[in-house]
Amino acid sequence: MKKIKNKMMNTIQNLTKQVLLLLFVVVSMHTLKAQERPNIIMIMTDDQGWFDAGFNGNKTIKTPNLDNLASKGVIFDRFYSASAVCSPTRASVMTGRNALRIEIPVANSGHLKKEEITIAELVKKEGYATGHFGKWHLGTLTKNELDANRGGKAKHFKHFSIPTMHGYDEFFSTESKVPTYDPLIKPTEFKEGESLIYGWSAVKKGEKSESYKTSYWVGDEQKTKQNLSGDDTKLIVDKVIPFIHKSVANKKPFFTTVWTHTPHLPVVTSDYYKAKYAGFTNKEKLYYGCITALDDQVGALWSELEKLGITDNTMIWFCSDNGPEEETPGSSGEFRARKRSLYEGGLRTPAFVVWEGKLKGNKRVDFPASTSDYLPTIINLLDIEYPDNRPLDGIDIMPFIKKPKKQRKKPMGFAYKKRISWVTNQYKLVSEDLGVTYELYDLLNDRSEKNNLIKSMPELAAKMEKELAAWFVSVNNSKKGNDY
Repeated sequence: MKKIKNKMMNTIQNLTKQVLLLLFVVVSMHTLKAQERPNIIMIMTDDQGWFDAGFNGNKTIKTPNLDNLASKGVIFDRFYSASAVCSPTRASVMTGRNALRIEIPVANSGHLKKEEITIAELVKKEGYATGHFGKWHLGTLTKNELDANRGGKAKHFKHFSIPTMHGYDEFFSTESKVPTYDPLIKPTEFKEGESLIYGWSAVKKGEKSESYKTSYWVGDEQKTKQNLSGDDTKLIVDKVIPFIHKSVANKKPFFTTVWTHTPHLPVVTSDYYKAKYAGFTNKEKLYYGCITALDDQVGALWSELEKLGITDNTMIWFCSDNGPEEETPGSSGEFRARKRSLYEGGLRTPAFVVWEGKLKGNKRVDFPASTSDYLPTIINLLDIEYPDNRPLDGIDIMPFIKKPKKQRKKPMGFAYKKRISWVTNQYKLVSEDLGVTYELYDLLNDRSEKNNLIKSMPELAAKMEKELAAWFVSVNNSKKGNDY
């Protein structure tokens, strides 16, 4: 009996050792996998037109660092912001869903809801360090004071929604717009041709200034006390770099959204950058100069990644949040219209992805993609399972990046106020009066949307209108909270 008992004990001990060894192997493999996972930087500019970058053919605006970085990766010729204005587009980046589902139809409206599943939350669970830097615009950042457009008023308490509520470890953020230089002040007096709305030359020593009535927030009811003078994009990147260093030191992959304010109005530029555009109007100097200032900071960020030796394992996604603002020198190039429009110029933005270790560079692709595609693309790449079956509007676009001749099968829906649109791989159905009348364009053969095909292709238009209506049924179901 004693021998049988000893034999059983030995068997149990051996099994325990095998289980522990198996667990050790699994944990080691998971740790190795986490260490090999790419770092992710998602840069989004504000109101930068498709043609406001050298890599899309602009010969006036100096963007050598963006051009160099874009050449290392894949440039998207047909990349769309999910909305014609900023807040809804930002919501789509975070969730992979059109912001109408979350009740963020326009700028300064609604907030990113706690019930939404964000890209930051998903990667954080996989061991990523997460940080948001720059413009937020997905809710108010304070309940205690009036900040920018909405903070500090009782009716806006329900829209209090800060980055750390949505998967971020840390943040350095403004609620909405700020001047693109000396972000917390404005001049007391404006020079000829300059204004509070459009922008001004950076305030010089001895010139009078006053508060712009906004802040950079770094925690729950906590604003930074640091001196925030100089180029706004540099202030942002100066916070991103220590975050990256800390993540590397802790041997953690990092995920960061870097959302600049440039070149959103008011555009403010120093004499140093204005001097690069001698011969242009002051309005042009301010606009072009602030983009070149941003370009320098993109270069500084890339240089830091090179110093750390992590460029091969760092993915950088770059785009703008919509087309160029009206009444600015910003340009949508050959594309029709600008910000707030659902024609191509309001939605098509400069965009590229760089991942030196995995993606072959010096390539352009022309398949349709959007900011809603970011989340499904990244979680599929990281082998992260989406935790429920709520509808996503985006798709994994990595197969299209690797094999650009593939066609997108899932159409894209857009809406802004009374404007609605349905975009397939080749055609766009668009209405500016909530579907009372429609226009139809062949985007592969008519990039500038000059030839309305609605009368010559009524069957296709009817089919697309039916698909758009079905999409709105799904969107309205989400708005009612049924996804939660």
